[in-house]
Amino acid sequence: MEQRLNPHQKGLPALKALYSVGAYLAKSSIEQPLLHLLYFRVSQINGCAYCLDMHSKDLRAGGETEQRLYMVAAWREAIVFTDRERAALAWAEAITKITEGHVPNEVYEEAVKHFSELELIDLTMAATAINTYNRINIAFRVPGGTYKVGQYA
Repeated sequence: MEQRLNPHQKGLPALKALYSVGAYLAKSSIEQPLLHLLYFRVSQINGCAYCLDMHSKDLRAGGETEQRLYMVAAWREAIVFTDRERAALAWAEAITKITEGHVPNEVYEEAVKHFSELELIDLTMAATAINTYNRINIAFRVPGGTYKVGQYA
């Protein structure tokens, strides 16, 4: 599959707004390993090779284990995730799969057990941001496999 165009070069003025969301999230109330786990899971759902490459490498560089990375797609059945991580993953999945009945009350109720109101807003911003990046990268066929840790730091 050939890349259609490089949105990160050609679309820099448009993407600067999205970059500011990323800068906010980097300093947000949510711990960075959890954000990257959320980014990774949403990218799995959407099939974004570039973001999967990026966030798997960032997770590993941050100390994430191979076992947990392999099990993210089956997090509901895996015992290696905390209740807080599970609540975040469920929230992110519900936002990503919004056409499957919107965000169910039970997902919200579980999320508010583990996250403050500000944290829940931050999780929502994180899920919407990665969904946006996924859609941009998929639309323009940005290939996965070239990301280097710290490339966008």
